[in-house]
Amino acid sequence: MSRLLIVHHSPTSTVRSLAEAVVAGAHDDAIEGVDVVVRPALEARASDVLAADGYLLGTPANFGYMSGALKHFFDTIFLEAGGALSDDGSAGSVSGGKRPYGLWVHGRYDTTGAVRSVQSIVGALPWRQAAEVLEVLGDVGDDDLAAAYELGGTLAALLAG
Repeated sequence: MSRLLIVHHSPTSTVRSLAEAVVAGAHDDAIEGVDVVVRPALEARASDVLAADGYLLGTPANFGYMSGALKHFFDTIFLEAGGALSDDGSAGSVSGGKRPYGLWVHGRYDTTGAVRSVQSIVGALPWRQAAEVLEVLGDVGDDDLAAAYELGGTLAALLAG
């Protein structure tokens, strides 16, 4: 059975509603053969990452960056999960055997920096972007929740098939 790891930081009801929709989509009744594991970013460990076949990440956009909790997750798991560093200590590039990931980000006014910060780190992990980033600004509406559900379902379906 494939395993989908969902790592999120959802400190507000707005971000939590997106996380709940992503999780619901990953558990869609039409998708079989996928074990969905959900971890708050401050609780996720490298062993969770190593045991997973795909990943979904969620964060608010905080001051133009991902949440500190998601950054802590990356800091904690990076090397053990196969992250690559360049000679100068910056994120390196990884090739081959990349596992799929998806990302959702919520911001009040802008998500650009948060998306960029996550993608720069993920680019140095043996992962590949498998779905368009879900960027939600302001209040979360029904269309946003439907897109979050679809994101969860998409990643789970990729692992099921």
